[in-house]
Amino acid sequence: MKVLQWASFTVGAVGLLLTWISVIGTLIVPRPLHSVLSRVTGIATMKAFFAILRPVDTYEMRDRFMSWQAPMSLFLRLILWVVLFDLSFTLMLLPSVDGDVWKAASEAGSAMFTLGYAAPTNAGNTVLVYAAAFTGLIVIALQISYLPTLYSAFNRREAEVTLLVSRAGSPSWGPELLVRTRFGRAAQDSSNELAELYQRWERWAAEVAESHSTYLTLVWFRSPSPQSNWLISLLSVMDAAALQLALSPGTVPNTRARLVIRMGFTCMNQVARAIRIPVDEDPDPDAPLNVTFEDFQGAVNMLRSVDFPVEVTPEQAWPHFRGWRANYEKVAYALAYAIDAPPSMWSGPRRFAFAPVMPNRPKNRTAKEVRPDDPQMLARRRKD
Repeated sequence: MKVLQWASFTVGAVGLLLTWISVIGTLIVPRPLHSVLSRVTGIATMKAFFAILRPVDTYEMRDRFMSWQAPMSLFLRLILWVVLFDLSFTLMLLPSVDGDVWKAASEAGSAMFTLGYAAPTNAGNTVLVYAAAFTGLIVIALQISYLPTLYSAFNRREAEVTLLVSRAGSPSWGPELLVRTRFGRAAQDSSNELAELYQRWERWAAEVAESHSTYLTLVWFRSPSPQSNWLISLLSVMDAAALQLALSPGTVPNTRARLVIRMGFTCMNQVARAIRIPVDEDPDPDAPLNVTFEDFQGAVNMLRSVDFPVEVTPEQAWPHFRGWRANYEKVAYALAYAIDAPPSMWSGPRRFAFAPVMPNRPKNRTAKEVRPDDPQMLARRRKD
């Protein structure tokens, strides 16, 4: 019996060590450490939600339920940590209480949850009971301090995503961003406006790369609006920059556009590696895209409808756009599939069968809010 008790002590000590590694790696270490416990809770929560949502046939309803996935994963992870700590201390206390499982569990639980009803009876279990009490306090304190950090990063991310809705629609789309920025502004004014936007989103992408690869749960945190999403917003800004580089080489803010694309796909690659999605480090710029030339030509026609400064033909611009988009299309589609992003234009397939949605525009239009492709507006501009 003594041998069995000390064997249980060894198992408990190993369990205690592994659980502490998971806690410290998830909450403290500022880099993505692949904790088995965190991964198990994340996968279990995701599979449970997918099973529940299988009969759901509307994206809005699906998004409403999926908004609970990441918080439930956090909650389940905390419960698992506490249970494993309690079980580990129970096994370690067995030699000190002559193998009495109930007494060991009572002392471990009393200390872990600071109830204080089961006092230690000898020197051996006194040390372990104090260690259990310390562990319970520290784990709860770390989790409490972890949540404000998590939601602070979430709020910083969503501020720019929300601001982009008026510029690129909801869900966001690169051509729509260029159309809305160009509409009613001179070519030089719109280029300056886009240069400032690209600069902000370059910094935003750097912050997201750091926060989302450190705190992986953030990747699955959904925006308050069903059609808004951090990945789709980033993709739309990158597509806008790629379109402008390809179509308007003379007026594009060249450095800003190139930098936001580079930082954008660096962010996507870093987040993808953190959640174990394969990343092609050296994509072929001549590889075929999911976005076809016909899709690209349709976007060019939409830009021309608002007199966007298109300086080359679609045939001349297409190889340049394809070369830029080849850097990020594959990883963007993989991330969009993994996080169930809104089914927006040019964002790839999903695990659910919803058609891509065009950005919605205001229905109640004033004279200043006319759609840029409105036939009456186009006729008036041609007349002028």
